[in-house]
Amino acid sequence: MTLGIFLGSLLGVMALGMPIAFALLFSGVALMLYMDIFDSQIIAQNLINGADNFPLMAIPFFILAGELMNAGGISKRIITLALALVGHIRGGLGYVAILASILFAGLSGSAVADTAALGAILIPMMVKAGYDRNRSTGLIAAGGIIAPVIPPSIPMIIFGVTSGLSITKLFMAGIVPGLLIGIGLMVTWGVVARGGKYDVYPRKSPKEILDAAKGAVWALILPVIIVGGLRGGVFTPTEAAVVAAFYALFVGVAVYRELPIRKLYSILIVSAKTTSVVMFLAAAAMVSAWLITVANIPLQLTELLGPLVENPLMLLVVINAIVLLVGTAMDLTPTILILTPVLMPIIEKAGIDPIYFGVLFIVNTCIGLLTPPVGTVLNVACGVGRISMEDIMRGVWPFLLVEILVLILLILFPSLITVPLHWLT
Repeated sequence: MTLGIFLGSLLGVMALGMPIAFALLFSGVALMLYMDIFDSQIIAQNLINGADNFPLMAIPFFILAGELMNAGGISKRIITLALALVGHIRGGLGYVAILASILFAGLSGSAVADTAALGAILIPMMVKAGYDRNRSTGLIAAGGIIAPVIPPSIPMIIFGVTSGLSITKLFMAGIVPGLLIGIGLMVTWGVVARGGKYDVYPRKSPKEILDAAKGAVWALILPVIIVGGLRGGVFTPTEAAVVAAFYALFVGVAVYRELPIRKLYSILIVSAKTTSVVMFLAAAAMVSAWLITVANIPLQLTELLGPLVENPLMLLVVINAIVLLVGTAMDLTPTILILTPVLMPIIEKAGIDPIYFGVLFIVNTCIGLLTPPVGTVLNVACGVGRISMEDIMRGVWPFLLVEILVLILLILFPSLITVPLHWLT
């Protein structure tokens, strides 16, 4: 009954249009009233505890780093390098979009930021070169979800804090799945773009490619610093976020000189607004997480899924199907905050590697960013590409399908995640 009260109150107020953070608080209060343990001090204390978490400090700094990179010319130089490498291939701008998504994923950790930054530059270029606007926008959106999978990843930080798992291990485990998504998109684009009549950029000479690489070298160094520093134990994920923000500021102001000091104030304001939304969600989710534990909801769900605990593969298939369904109606961050404390006890009881499950969970929730009606990345891509939701769905579906196939591949072959993780850590 407690599970029904929690889900009913949460989904009911969400259906009325209440923001997710307030819906989490409302469902928590409803559960407390049902259990006859209502106490406003418990709510206040858990709100404070939800935000007062050192690893969460990485989020505002990675958000700030992403804003500084966009304003400082880093994303533009990554696209220039990708153009120099594959722009001469037929349908080359599509490969440029995917390659730039992979490169930029190692910088920002945000699907929305990647989609907005790359779409604003590449979609007009692709349309001008004869590419279908719907398909081009769909490709940019599909490439955008690589960012939360390849480190640094803001969703992995949230998942690590919520589950108590090592954020560094989650980061390392996400590298290969992110690259697999990129490869899958390239193969799909090769099939989709076959026979299209597109303008082709002239093949760049080795000197021009070298010049483009030199221009982007400052951008390409950052992922090496972050991954190398985390693997070598030089700094924690939170410290890595501070390094990324300082590095982006230094490169934008002192190296590329495209980031005027007067613009820093507006960048800080935008970053603070984005951070406040995420942190309030994390704080509100702590109230629900505490009550989920007190009400023994994980135990109830374990009993429901009990017959599957002895079959880890079938359990993973069912859980991922549920998460995929939830992702169509709920954004990435609240999905992580709500489902993680419920699912982790089941995963541990089934003997499934929690880091492996965490990567599957993040990939799955990222796919949810491409599914209507909520689909945050879809909505951003629609705005940047100036098309309707119906149009982008016609363009994105082959790429969405291949990303689901990559998820299935990761479920069937856990070694794709666990073996590289063992080597990297």
